[in-house]
Amino acid sequence: MQSGLTGFIRLLRSHDVRVSPAETLDAMSAASALGYADRERLRNGLALTLAKTPHEEAVLLRCFDQYFSGQLPDFSAAGETTMDSEATEPPLSAEPPAGKDNTRDMLEAAATEVPALDRALQSDLMRQLLDNDRAQLSLALGQAAAEAGLGNIRLFTQKGQYTRRMLDALGEEVLRDAVVALEQADNPLLELVRGYRDTLREQVREYVAREYLIQAEGHNRQFKDEILAGTRLNNLEHRYLHEVHELVRKMARKLAARHSRKPRTQKRGRLDMGRTLRRGIPHDGVMFHTYWRRQRRDKAQVLAICDVSGSVASYARFLLMFLYSLQDVLPRVRSFAFSSHLGEVSDLFREHPVEKAVELVNWRYGGATDYGSSLLDFAALALDDINSSTTVIILGDARNNGGDPKLEIMQSIYQRSRRVIWLNPESRRAWGTGDSEMLRYQSACHFTAECNTLKQLERIVDQLLKQTA
Repeated sequence: MQSGLTGFIRLLRSHDVRVSPAETLDAMSAASALGYADRERLRNGLALTLAKTPHEEAVLLRCFDQYFSGQLPDFSAAGETTMDSEATEPPLSAEPPAGKDNTRDMLEAAATEVPALDRALQSDLMRQLLDNDRAQLSLALGQAAAEAGLGNIRLFTQKGQYTRRMLDALGEEVLRDAVVALEQADNPLLELVRGYRDTLREQVREYVAREYLIQAEGHNRQFKDEILAGTRLNNLEHRYLHEVHELVRKMARKLAARHSRKPRTQKRGRLDMGRTLRRGIPHDGVMFHTYWRRQRRDKAQVLAICDVSGSVASYARFLLMFLYSLQDVLPRVRSFAFSSHLGEVSDLFREHPVEKAVELVNWRYGGATDYGSSLLDFAALALDDINSSTTVIILGDARNNGGDPKLEIMQSIYQRSRRVIWLNPESRRAWGTGDSEMLRYQSACHFTAECNTLKQLERIVDQLLKQTA
């Protein structure tokens, strides 16, 4: 059962449920204390031990029901004689179908003439099939699956491969040899033994298909997410947008968990006398607990300036989604959008869901690009609000259509802010070519990077969170 529990935890990890080695040991201790007899109690105990959010609990309960399904394989139809569908009546010499009680006697009698059948009857597998011992057969299937490494199945094309491995692990070759020997001897018990063999194969195929559905779902989704995360955002098809939005939220949750602020207890500095004395009242004024005044620092803020013209709109969409999905971790975010002119769009994100707000931003500010005019608008709106605690993120291709780039405004932003980050969706080889002003703007930035996939965007936002912690 411990191996089954570790397999279940691997399944949870493939569905993005975070389970540490320490939590794995806790789950094993809980399972040992609760026992495996009461399925519902074990299910609830593992949920309390491993799930840390309502979302993870829902995933765990669904995976538990799939992984620990209580259905035993059904071998009740094994051994039934199959007749040719075109035959209207059996041969005159045929005897009435044998019942389950005397099936073993018939096979043992024929085994004296067919050594391969005798070897099959001596195997545990054939005895379990004859007795229809579903519990033992279920255990045998589980052991064969573990021996065949069925938990590693990922592709539907591997079903046949793992089916054959499991049949070999079960010892199905003795049935196969018995069928061949009975066919060569033209023995009337051929169809009886073939029925047992075919039923066994069918149950193993169903077992493999069920395990594929359980194991491959999470891994296939991870594989698809990896492909989407590495695809240029302007190349994503519209039908994948919902999945990409969910991927952005998943990335944001991961970064939020990694960079969530933890309360820190001050150990030095100026003593907070009032608070220390108040906490000492229950102890007759003895100051068992000391508290220190904390230095107040200016609140950090992020200003996101996004080019939403046609060539860059898709990139701005996902940057804004990323930033506003991290509101609990990032400092205060103010957003600005521009093409020919610039305006603040922070209110749209407060009044609407992120996806709807992005659509309104693209509709309101889309058009031909004029970086010089947009920088003038930004200077009038927010230049005085920039200080040494401000991070400015600019997303755009820096193609100004031959206009004045207003480099002096960028230099003023650079001098006032803590850092200026420019994300350009174009390849670095294209910077400075044609009407691109990127090389000139680069001199007024602390950090510039090519950014055109979610994977690159996640890495840059991760670095931003580290620096603003």
